[in-house]
Amino acid sequence: MKFHLRRRLDIDPRRAFLIRFLGGVAALVLTGILLWIAGRNPFSLADKSLRSTFTTQIGFEDTLLIATPILMAAVAVAIGFRAKVWNIGVAGQFYMGAWGAALVGLHYDGPAIISIPLMAIAAAICGGLWALGPAVAKAYLDINEVVTTLLLNFVAVQWVIWWSTDMWRDPNLGTLSATPRMSAELPLFPGAITLHTGFLVPVALVFLFMFIFRNSIWGYEVDLTGGNKSAAAFAGIPVARRIITVLVVSGAVAGLSGMIQMVGSVHRLSGTLENQYGISGFMVAALAGASFLALLAVGFFVSFLLHSGIVLSTGAQGITVNMVLAIYGFILLSVGVAEVATRYRLMIERSEGRAPPDQAAVPASEEVPA
Repeated sequence: MKFHLRRRLDIDPRRAFLIRFLGGVAALVLTGILLWIAGRNPFSLADKSLRSTFTTQIGFEDTLLIATPILMAAVAVAIGFRAKVWNIGVAGQFYMGAWGAALVGLHYDGPAIISIPLMAIAAAICGGLWALGPAVAKAYLDINEVVTTLLLNFVAVQWVIWWSTDMWRDPNLGTLSATPRMSAELPLFPGAITLHTGFLVPVALVFLFMFIFRNSIWGYEVDLTGGNKSAAAFAGIPVARRIITVLVVSGAVAGLSGMIQMVGSVHRLSGTLENQYGISGFMVAALAGASFLALLAVGFFVSFLLHSGIVLSTGAQGITVNMVLAIYGFILLSVGVAEVATRYRLMIERSEGRAPPDQAAVPASEEVPA
């Protein structure tokens, strides 16, 4: 008896989402068991997490603030997924977008109604340009975009660190290395304590791209390119150009995320601006699959987990930051396993041995799905 994986030709989006969701639930259940073995009460911790998020205004707003850059990153990754392009460079594009926004914000002291749109445009352009190199390399040279986008993350971080600690550094901050505070700020929601209006941007982008991929020729061509590049080329679709536009648009969204995070929450450019939002957004996009609408639910769920980790690690709950990161990584691993389960079927090959001469026409082995 032999076991091997066979790729599924047709993937039902609803079934794929269910498998990914069950993978995340299984990770939470196993996490609860491990916490119980370690002497922590998982039900008490869950109750503390729910209360800190949903029964206080500041907790709920902080969760939505965490969700904003995560959802932006998830939208950027999901755009690439439609063409089967893996944009692992969301973090680098985030930093370059923040740098482009700082370039405008630090040198233009106009009214916010003008400076914020200019910063958003600069951020989108810088993020898109940062993704252009890997896009061209992928489209025309077939160079793996996973490698190129990932390596450019480190370049972007060092670029921002150089400018924030040298060229644009605020000398009045002492040991903190960052730029001066931006004068432009995103307004808060009416009655909000910390939640700014930048949260509306990823929500709007979810519905915008959902409409684009359902109703536009560009969206149809991108989906066909992701489904089968050879068939798309045979149908006359410019595959190379679609790959380039997908990565550039993805990078522009990630760059805009950097601007929103800086102008809405941090107000300064620094080398610690991106707090692992890229990898969180990647996990959200992987859980949601090809559904943009599912990004909202999954993004809030992941943000709830991160906010709960912050609350539990700062309270007297016996939960350390390392434990929170380990739980988060375990959930990410479970989602990855679930992703494999959506794309492959486990096959069992049963060997019956050599058939007798009078049964030579009978198959010697049979494959059955597990």
